[in-house]
Amino acid sequence: MQHGSTPNPLAALADYGQAVWLDYIHRNLLVSGDLQRLVDEDGVRGLTSNPAIFEKAVTSGTAYHDILNASDAHLADSQTLYERIVLRDIRDAADVLRPVYDSSQGRDGYVSLEVSPGLARNGSGTLDEARRLWGAVDRPNLMIKVPGTPQAVDAVRRLITEGVNVNVTLLFSQSAYEQFAESYMAGLETRAREGGDLSRVAR
Repeated sequence: MQHGSTPNPLAALADYGQAVWLDYIHRNLLVSGDLQRLVDEDGVRGLTSNPAIFEKAVTSGTAYHDILNASDAHLADSQTLYERIVLRDIRDAADVLRPVYDSSQGRDGYVSLEVSPGLARNGSGTLDEARRLWGAVDRPNLMIKVPGTPQAVDAVRRLITEGVNVNVTLLFSQSAYEQFAESYMAGLETRAREGGDLSRVAR
């Protein structure tokens, strides 16, 4: 936070071309206004999530009891309940960050949602899951987090072609980075040839 006239070092990072992302999400962060404060006062420019973060959030209090104790909750399996929690929080976080996305013309203001880690070695499964989550959240400032495995290279190309924002994670070598950079560029080139709008694809 900023105290008196002391510059906020987090907010000042933007002057050096750095975008601060929050590696955390919780219902309380959204409903309390704390995420909005972090955006307004500390210059947070994005937020990322993963299943482990959501697991900790769900098991650390009563913030999700409205979904878990809903009248129809006993009819739903654990995956369905998990997605109800995740989709609501991701949409709400994306809405908080939407002004950042708009004012930066799509350079910042994203919320990242990961495909199931169980699909890391399943390229077609990753592609289907990414498409489904993209449609379910229905926010232009969503990023779908895809594991950087060899099986996912073509999925990333096809997602970029379709205009889905992708955040590739778990890149542990230069060659893997180069593979996915080429996949990203190939997706953009195909999208351009097909007359797609490149301005809304995360870059």
